[in-house]
Amino acid sequence: MEGTMATVLLLPLLLLALSWWAWGVRRAQMQRGLPPGPTPFPVLGNLLQLQSGHLDRVLMELSSRWGPVFTVWLGPRPAVVLCGYTALRDALVLQADAFSGRGSMAVFERFTHGNGIAFSNGPRWRTLRNFALGALKEFGVGRRSIEERIQEEASCLLGEFQAIVGTPFDPRRLLDNAVSNVICSVVFGKRYDYGDPEFLRLLDLFSDNFRIMSSKWGEAYNIFPSFLDWIPGPHHRIFRNFQELRVFISEQIQQHRQLRQAREPRDFIDCFLDQMDEEQQDPESHFQDETLVMTTHNLFFGGTETTSTTLRYGLLIMLKYPEVAAKVQAELDAVIGRTRAPNLEDRARLPYTNAVLHEIQRFISVLPLGLPRALTRDTHLRSHFLRKGTFVIPLLVSAHRDPTQFKDPDHFNPTNFLDDRGEFQNNDAFMPFAPGKRMCLGAGLARSEIFLFFTAILQKFCLLSTESPASINLTPQCTGLGNVPPAFQLRLVAR
Repeated sequence: MEGTMATVLLLPLLLLALSWWAWGVRRAQMQRGLPPGPTPFPVLGNLLQLQSGHLDRVLMELSSRWGPVFTVWLGPRPAVVLCGYTALRDALVLQADAFSGRGSMAVFERFTHGNGIAFSNGPRWRTLRNFALGALKEFGVGRRSIEERIQEEASCLLGEFQAIVGTPFDPRRLLDNAVSNVICSVVFGKRYDYGDPEFLRLLDLFSDNFRIMSSKWGEAYNIFPSFLDWIPGPHHRIFRNFQELRVFISEQIQQHRQLRQAREPRDFIDCFLDQMDEEQQDPESHFQDETLVMTTHNLFFGGTETTSTTLRYGLLIMLKYPEVAAKVQAELDAVIGRTRAPNLEDRARLPYTNAVLHEIQRFISVLPLGLPRALTRDTHLRSHFLRKGTFVIPLLVSAHRDPTQFKDPDHFNPTNFLDDRGEFQNNDAFMPFAPGKRMCLGAGLARSEIFLFFTAILQKFCLLSTESPASINLTPQCTGLGNVPPAFQLRLVAR
C-alpha cells in the first residue's frame, strides 16, 4: 500500500520534472535562436527518436515534419540539421564562410586534439589547407603526372586480378592497396607491394576504424564520450588502431629527416619539413611535429578509405545490375577498345560510363551525414538566427535523395545523370565531397581514381557474382560516419 502511494505521488512529480525540462529546452532554443525540432528527454536528448544505425534515414523523416532546417539534441548537445539540396546550398555554398568551421567529433578530437587539416579551425586550418593544396599540386595532383601514376597502379591491380581469374575473392584488400598506393606516392614518396605485411596491417587498421566509427558504438561514443570511456566495447579499438598508425607515420617522418636534402623535396613530408625549417623561429607557426603527423594521417586515411569504399560498392552494384555493367563495357569497347588504357580525356566521350559513376556515388552516399560544421560567426539562415559556434549536421544524403533534383532518387538509375539525348548531365545536388569551403581536399584526385580504376577493371574483366543478381543486398553493413557495403565475393573472367 505504501509503495502504491509513493508511486502515485512520484508520478506527478516525474511528469512535472519532464514538463519543466521540455519548457527549459524550448526556452534555450529560443534564446540561442535554434530552429524548432522534436522535444528532447533529459540527458538523452532525442536519442530515443533517432534510431541508432539509421540516423540519416530518421533525420530525413524528421525533416518532413520540422522542415529543412531543424534542431535535434544528441544527448546534451543541440545540432542544427540541414536537409535537402536547397538548405545545403543556402548554407554551405551561399554562406560558405559562415559555415566553414569544423564541428567537433569526440572520436577524432581524442586523437587529433583539433590538429591536422580535417579537424582544425581558424588560421591553422586555412594555413594548412593552402599549404597542402600547393604541395599536392607540386607533386602532380591535378596534373598529367598523377594520372599516369594512377594508370600505373591500375595496371598493377589488373595484374593481381589476372592471377586470381575464376576464383571467388573479396576485393576489399586489393582495392585498398591500389587506391592507397596513389596517395602514398605523393605523401611518402613510394608505393608498397600488394603482399607487404606491414602495409596490409595498416590498411586493415583503416578499414577497421571506418567500420567501427560507422557503427552504433561509434555513434554512441561521439555523443557520450566520457561515459563510453569507461564502458567495454569495440570503440576502444579505434584508439589502439590510431596509435599504431601514429607510430608508422612517425617512423616515416623520422626516415625522411635522416635522408632528405633541404629544399629538394621528394614528397609531401619533405615539403612540410622544409616549411618547418623556415618557420622554426616563429612561436606562432602552425608547422610543428604533431601537426605533420596529424596532417599526414588525414591525407593517408582520406586518400584511401572513402575512394576504396566507393569502388568496392560500385563493383557490388555492377553485380546487382549486370545489364548496366554490360552497357558500360559496350561503350568502353566503342570509344577506347580493349588494348589502350583509359585516360581522363576519355571521360567526355563516355557519357553513360560517367553517368554510372556519378550515380554510384549519389546512390551510396559514402559519407551520408558529411562531416559536421560549426558556424564561424552569427548568421541568419531562412528565418532562423544562428549563433557563432552552432554545431551543424550537413545531411549530404538528403541532397542525393531529393526528389526535386533527381527523377528517380530512391533507386539506382544512371539516367539521373543523362539528358533526353543520352548525354551526360551534371547536377548541383551531387555533392559526395561536400560543397563550400570544407570541400574534401582530395576531391579531384578521388574523381580521377574512381574513373580510371573503374574503367580499367571493366575494360578487361567481366564481373560475376557467387549469387544471383536478384539476391544481392545493397544495404550498407554499417551506416553512421560512413556507409560501409556488405562483404561480398567477386569472380572475374577475362574479356
